[in-house]
Amino acid sequence: MIDFKIQELIKNALIEDMNNGDITTDNLIDDDHISKGEILAKEEGVIAGLNFTETTFKLLDDGLEFIKLINDGDKVKKGDIIAKVAGKTKAILSGERTALNILQRMSAIATKASIYKESVNEYDVKIVDTRKTTPLLREMEKYAVKIGGGHNHRFNLSDAVMIKDNHIKASGGITKAIEKIKDKLGHTIKIEVEVESLGQLEEAIRAGADIIMLDNMTIEDMKKAVNINSKRTILEASGNITIDRIKSVAKTGVDVISVGALTHSVKALDISLNIV
Repeated sequence: MIDFKIQELIKNALIEDMNNGDITTDNLIDDDHISKGEILAKEEGVIAGLNFTETTFKLLDDGLEFIKLINDGDKVKKGDIIAKVAGKTKAILSGERTALNILQRMSAIATKASIYKESVNEYDVKIVDTRKTTPLLREMEKYAVKIGGGHNHRFNLSDAVMIKDNHIKASGGITKAIEKIKDKLGHTIKIEVEVESLGQLEEAIRAGADIIMLDNMTIEDMKKAVNINSKRTILEASGNITIDRIKSVAKTGVDVISVGALTHSVKALDISLNIV
């Protein structure tokens, strides 16, 4: 997962936090001072992003030792030691906030994805993320969703066709939009269409949509949509998918449930680093 793109992103995060150095650490700690530290879980959750955390510290001290005591995807409880670090004290202190910010957010996403996924384990349905991610952190955040047991929707606007309500209005209708884009795309690219009613669903099926998103439909209308579709296309439920509602949505028989909340409204998992 770690590659030059992730390293560049982390470098920029470090620059944001200390564009002219760490005025406190740089004036207190000698260059050759060595310390050990422990990264500690302060609440229950699923851990994700340990490689990102390791990279953060090693960009500041390439000789730093980073020992993982658990792996991404493992569940932790309050008091568990997640990892240990040993290296230049300056690197540990200066990189601490950036490293923890990343680890806390990725772990929060993995934890939420795990909760959503486990709530519908008895149904044949996939829980997927959306593009409602933190700018520039999408690759990390979508990785965290997978670690938590979810799946990834399209990565960006270049990744797949998604004809939404405003595309439909601007194109003169669902059928016209599908016909126009099919004429311009290769045969390997699938077309997803967002619909808001059962009438639009039927039109999208007739027009040859590969995937149909049921946008903010009631549970009753989703059930009707599944019956109308009769497995001809992939049906995706989206909009107002809360943890309290997701089981009812899964029961309707849709194939996919997309959940923006996996990434756009998580609370950071409480994790700390202590010098020992």
